[in-house]
Amino acid sequence: MPTLPLETPPAPFSTGELRSRRALMRATAAAQGAEVVLAYGANRTGSAIPWLTGWPVTREALLLLPQEGAGRLLVGFHNHVPDARRTVHDAGLGDEVDPIGDDPAQATLRELRRLGPACRVGLVGPVPAWVREAVGAWARAVVVLDEPYIRLRMVKSDEELRWLEHAAALTDLAASALLEAAGRGADEREMVAAAEHAYRPAGGTHHICYVTTTSMSAPDRCVPAQWPGERRARPGSVVLFELSAGWGPDHPAQLLRTAVVGAEPTALYRRLHGVAETVRDEVLGRLRAGVLPAELLASLAGVRAEGLTTVDDLVHGLGGGYLPPVLSGRDLTPRGLHAEPLRAGTTLVVQPNICTPDFRAGVQTGEMVVVTDTGHRSLHRFPPGLLTLPFDGSGPYGRS
Repeated sequence: MPTLPLETPPAPFSTGELRSRRALMRATAAAQGAEVVLAYGANRTGSAIPWLTGWPVTREALLLLPQEGAGRLLVGFHNHVPDARRTVHDAGLGDEVDPIGDDPAQATLRELRRLGPACRVGLVGPVPAWVREAVGAWARAVVVLDEPYIRLRMVKSDEELRWLEHAAALTDLAASALLEAAGRGADEREMVAAAEHAYRPAGGTHHICYVTTTSMSAPDRCVPAQWPGERRARPGSVVLFELSAGWGPDHPAQLLRTAVVGAEPTALYRRLHGVAETVRDEVLGRLRAGVLPAELLASLAGVRAEGLTTVDDLVHGLGGGYLPPVLSGRDLTPRGLHAEPLRAGTTLVVQPNICTPDFRAGVQTGEMVVVTDTGHRSLHRFPPGLLTLPFDGSGPYGRS
């Protein structure tokens, strides 16, 4: 597969970018009646803290952001505090960073009391019950800000788009390495290792690498597997993958492709991929600011007419989380944030996964795009279509 050269990596997010995010978050909180924002994350989940501070959540973290002045970041594990302090200092935000201690609920109350008398607190993220209960007992009111926060994250700034474009280049690089390994007879775990090795030395971060391989003549897999196994690519195999490399925390791109190894595609796989390409092109043709997500689901009509089905989402948001709209062929009535008109700057993954009704054979194709006022723009440069790989079993992967 072609290997595209990497461009110069984007700079860290600027202080102005982070301050702009905080202004948006504060305005959103105020509009909901909250006087202070309490954002929480743990075990690398909870996207608000890295978005607002630059610190990627590790074990546990809690951010208190008042309407005026600097924030207070509490970080789990004492040995994580020095790195968090460096990160926040480099961001130029003036936040104080301290350990969260053994009792996050009491630490939260202590920091809230430092801000003044009881007030209305807005919660963002997977706040645990013991922290939520302690805050609820102290605050004049608790306001849940998750939905308005998600709405903020759905539209990307120029700096975020530069990060995602670089993540797309890293993902393309990894896809080339994965398919090269498949063509040399790698098993699924070796394909994942090859993909990760392609972007890790360049500073890329891991998000997902789902891959599966099966025989085209006797298929029994229709969608990439979340956990790689020992199946090895052979002549006549088909390889499906869903791959996301990132740049920094929480900014991955995504590429999905299907490749056949050492043989021409069978009639079944040509048919499946032809339907997938038609659906993909119909979705992309409908994309533009102002379109209702429900309109995109009309692209699945041809799948049903062909007597085929889907397993995976047709479209989902990505970049700052797994974001709306998430559109599935199993639910043709989007609701809430998933039903709102698309906005320019929204990044989506278009990924038709077309399967036989028995779920024994399937294909995957698609990638991340950004919605514009007049259409869309792909963030990737990887070749489209059903890919054909020559087989070379002479290398380190070609063992029985």
